[in-house]
Amino acid sequence: MNSNSPSVAVVILNWNGKQYLEKFVPSVLASEYSNLRVIIADNGSTDDSISFMKHSYPAVELINLEKNYGFAGGYNRALDQINSEYYVLLNSDVEVTPGWIQPIINLMESDKGIAACQPKILSLNKRDHFEYAGASGGWIDSLGYPFCRGRVFDDCETDNGQYEDATPVFWASGAAMFVRATAFRFVGGFDEYLFAHQEEIDLCWRMQNAGFQIFVQPESLVYHLGGGSLEAGNKKKVFLNFRNSLVIMHKNLPRGEKAGTLLKRMVLDGIAGIRFLFQGKFGWFIAVIKAHGSYYKWIFTHKKSPATIKSFKSLTGVYIGSIVKEYFLKGKKTFSEIVKNNK
Repeated sequence: MNSNSPSVAVVILNWNGKQYLEKFVPSVLASEYSNLRVIIADNGSTDDSISFMKHSYPAVELINLEKNYGFAGGYNRALDQINSEYYVLLNSDVEVTPGWIQPIINLMESDKGIAACQPKILSLNKRDHFEYAGASGGWIDSLGYPFCRGRVFDDCETDNGQYEDATPVFWASGAAMFVRATAFRFVGGFDEYLFAHQEEIDLCWRMQNAGFQIFVQPESLVYHLGGGSLEAGNKKKVFLNFRNSLVIMHKNLPRGEKAGTLLKRMVLDGIAGIRFLFQGKFGWFIAVIKAHGSYYKWIFTHKKSPATIKSFKSLTGVYIGSIVKEYFLKGKKTFSEIVKNNK
């Protein structure tokens, strides 16, 4: 390893996750990269995470935040305190492989226009399957529904080497996101209003609007447990996902594309809410209603963004169609069935 390798700071945001730190920090410390710092940013935990780290891994740097600022606010505050050429935002429930860092750094060093990049993310519990939160790179459809190379809605594909190319995508997963520090600062970091869920999609969207590219590099491999902060059926997660989708579309869509897209999306949200009701998921139904109410409130209270906004359909990783239609009406369950021109 060259001593002149770019500086890399792996930053693990922790909130009451001692059991994850205990299990997964050893793999991070075994990473094969010379110019590396490993930092735990603690989001106001009330368990014994910090005392455990101090006792078990005294060489690991610690940043103590006074309360839980969520994913967005926690990382903004932590990264403000870290001087590094690259940040790696890593969930506490991710097992990394020894050589996971170098392939992404090589790619990002080869093209200074790449602002963020993710590895291939497989499931920790089903290691031959892609994992929900990112798989082999994130895309988005014309109505703002995120999906991945290897995951559409809740269907995660078996990894048969079908998405092994390093390629531009729309968004990189916040579960394991490499970010160029200068680009992160240039776009203003994460939007703290989002708190958690889809904040990485908003960040990558703003980076693309600013002229940067987002990539996936599958030569880098990690395994993600998933559900470490909010499990899939959590009402708060439903609320955040529905609200944040509307907010990030409102922020990042150009004026001429905004009204029609948001109207269609809100109709589909209403259908989803009614479906939850008929499924007996009353809490989820209420979460959708609250999400829309929170979005309407945000419209009248948020600050106008001065950022340059490009045509949504001109951005990389946008599927000009509806994955709702393809998945639910046509029965297409894989990325390659839906996106024929996989570039």
